[in-house]
Amino acid sequence: MTNPLSVMVFTDLDGTLIDHDTYRWDAAQEALTALKRISAAVVLASSKTAAEIGALRSELGLEGWPAIVENGAGILSPHGTTAHQGAQYDAVRSALETLPSALRECFRGFGDMTADQLVEMTGLALPQAKLAQQRAYSEPGQWLGTAQQQADFLACLLEHGVTAQQGGRFLTLSFGGNKADKLLKIVQTYQPQHTIALGDAPNDIQMLENVDFGIVVANPHRAPLPVLKGEARGQILRTKEAGPVGWNTAVLQLLDRLHMK
Repeated sequence: MTNPLSVMVFTDLDGTLIDHDTYRWDAAQEALTALKRISAAVVLASSKTAAEIGALRSELGLEGWPAIVENGAGILSPHGTTAHQGAQYDAVRSALETLPSALRECFRGFGDMTADQLVEMTGLALPQAKLAQQRAYSEPGQWLGTAQQQADFLACLLEHGVTAQQGGRFLTLSFGGNKADKLLKIVQTYQPQHTIALGDAPNDIQMLENVDFGIVVANPHRAPLPVLKGEARGQILRTKEAGPVGWNTAVLQLLDRLHMK
């Protein structure tokens, strides 16, 4: 009989496992090594595309596990490198073009920019920026208008079935699905003994609240997340350190708590 999977970790990337400014994950190496030593699963869960996550997953040596792409709009299968066709992405872009110009101009999506402009906005290297534009399901972008304009913008898009999620950097538009939906699907498939999730932004909240232990990673670049369901009873924890440094400390401490390190 195959041994049951002991731990499955779901992790956001930018601002969580990956440093907000440098896009590096090295500071989490000790915890990643500890997880590998106990054959734990690590599932990357991000607004990034399948092309982006596929490359990073290989770099991290996590190809054997699925990944959640484009804010939960899709799943990248183990050892896969690309998502399915981009009909959903094209439909989101088409819905955007139906909006009144006063609202449309408030949203600057990845598809509205050249790769060089995306580099300037995000700080990504040019090859990574090009991967970020290989979208299949969703359109992230900068919101440039007021709160009221955003409410009107989202109401108009909802008429076309398009919804939005606020991440650490961008507002992401899609036809639905979120990280928690895909997390539950993956957990049902693998049935791990313990589940852990780490994130830093509003679009991570449902994921954090649907595991045994959710870890809010500090992000000084944004307002802290509100008190979450389960936080009072210790199901939700918070790091003091930001990004991969906080990620590393929190995972190691939790493995100690579970007597699995």
